[in-house]
Amino acid sequence: MAITLLSSPLQGFTDFRFRNAFHHYFGGINTFYAPYIRLDGKMLIKSSYQRDLNPENNTTLEVIPQVMTNNADEFLFVVKYIQELGYNELNWNLGCPYPMVTKQGMGSGLICNPEKINHILERAHNETDVVVSMKMRMGYENPEEILDVFPILDNYPLKNIAIHARIGKQLYKGGVNLEAFQKCVDSTKHKLYYNGDITTVAKFQEMRDRFPSIDHFMIGRGLIADPFLPSMIKNNTTEYPANRWQIFSEFHDTIYQQYDAALSGPTPIKMKMLGFWEYFSQSFSNPQKTYKKIKKAGSPRNYTQAVAEILNNEKTINN
Repeated sequence: MAITLLSSPLQGFTDFRFRNAFHHYFGGINTFYAPYIRLDGKMLIKSSYQRDLNPENNTTLEVIPQVMTNNADEFLFVVKYIQELGYNELNWNLGCPYPMVTKQGMGSGLICNPEKINHILERAHNETDVVVSMKMRMGYENPEEILDVFPILDNYPLKNIAIHARIGKQLYKGGVNLEAFQKCVDSTKHKLYYNGDITTVAKFQEMRDRFPSIDHFMIGRGLIADPFLPSMIKNNTTEYPANRWQIFSEFHDTIYQQYDAALSGPTPIKMKMLGFWEYFSQSFSNPQKTYKKIKKAGSPRNYTQAVAEILNNEKTINN
């Protein structure tokens, strides 16, 4: 069975600059999900969302837009917007675990409200011809919540449901709940995608063996921590390319230059790259020391120097 790998949308990380550079230098991902559009009651698409979904910024890869909402009018507004850009699928985020979202009854905080979910899906399918897919957790408070939603979801021709095998309250703490995910597999007619803690080739194999009926796997934080992971999964190897650090260096420089050009001043670019290095550092021989070195680099010049030293060190260790 052929495997399809998808990039989970991560707010603040997987925008078009990252996606294009990732696709160019590493490959392995079949489809990228764009970070969610959120309207907050204003029927207005922010310029950052517009840039991210502009077809001219996404010419070499397949991208699926995502929406975060608990309001049918907002959902339909976003449908109209993405269809005008030429997209025919909208992914609905019922997975975000962060309290600032869930307290407003959105993301994984909406899973406990099957009636509202039904209302939005009913209008989306009656009033538009968009293809709807879902990104969900198994619930917010407990993993049984999603089981109450499946009978409603089964009434609609959803393309798929990607399930992160945690509950919202966990955020990213604790392990994934594979028994609860198996219950999901047994409880719906819809095609399910697996998401959660695919951080190594061995971990992927473990999930594939555990869920033989699943052929779509979504990778989120693991893809940033180790950008080589998707292509290594596809090639069924744990061997990195001989020029691993050279490839990573070129990828890093590409996104750094693009973010530096898009952001104003040294502080925003430092915070942006610090966010990435929180993940990048996990693939280095000494993650804590690597991250600390980046964190201490106060100026752009010091940052560039720190990155060069870190990469030279890895090349030395691996030779």
